[in-house]
Amino acid sequence: MYGLLKGKRGIIFGALNEMSIAWKVAEKAVEEGAKITLTNTPTAVRMGETNALAEKLNTIVIPADATNISDLEEVFKKSMEALGGPIDFVLHSIGMSPNVRKKKTYDDLDYEMYTQTLNISAMSFHKMIQTAKRLDAISEGGSILALSYVAAQRTFYGYNDMADAKALLESIARSFGYIYGREKGVRVNTISQSPTMTTAGSGVKGIDHLLDFSDRMSPLGNASAEECADYCIVMFSDLTKKVTMQNLFNDGGFSSMGMSLRAMAVYSKCMDDFKDENGNIIYG
Repeated sequence: MYGLLKGKRGIIFGALNEMSIAWKVAEKAVEEGAKITLTNTPTAVRMGETNALAEKLNTIVIPADATNISDLEEVFKKSMEALGGPIDFVLHSIGMSPNVRKKKTYDDLDYEMYTQTLNISAMSFHKMIQTAKRLDAISEGGSILALSYVAAQRTFYGYNDMADAKALLESIARSFGYIYGREKGVRVNTISQSPTMTTAGSGVKGIDHLLDFSDRMSPLGNASAEECADYCIVMFSDLTKKVTMQNLFNDGGFSSMGMSLRAMAVYSKCMDDFKDENGNIIYG
């Protein structure tokens, strides 16, 4: 503990259970001296363990749908009331694809579900920032973060329409980072994390293979949820006052690699897991 967030106020979106990166961020933020509130969808609050985390951290949970403007207004208003002033940092850790859950391939998307993916996983970030700005809820020099993935820039088997959502998420950070930075010095960034076995991540097709591949490819290996939380804390702190509009990789070096020896050693040993009943490879 370094006291990096002493006296700061924050809101953490998306802490579901101990597997969540947002859960780890919430714990570390309080350890570093911050006061926070937690928010997630009413369904997630009922089915998850967010209330237990709130009790542990001596804070409150504000159930809210992050795609709903009225709910977001309540989150910021109630947070400022509970914490005693404007917010210094916000984490957006929200992502879900109905197409991935239904195992729809990218060339056979359900467009209604595709719209849901973009709304939940990316447009909610825009709505969150726009709502905060209209309410003047973020303090001068505050920090806003969202969690991304390298699939925003590269194609990964099984990541599907979530890749489009992450690309939009990063674009929103750049566009709002310029406006909010000029007007109030607020920083807006994304952190592109290693594949991580969260509840949402476990739904990605072939996640076990992806975790193994990225770990073999990365000089430092995969970054854990705890290590991502550490990075978030630094980005919330005053040590990064001039860092904004960036997509910051926390992936052990994976994003700069072509092919490693460890990955090459196991390359293409078996494709049987990725074939249909007729023996054709499924690329989607």
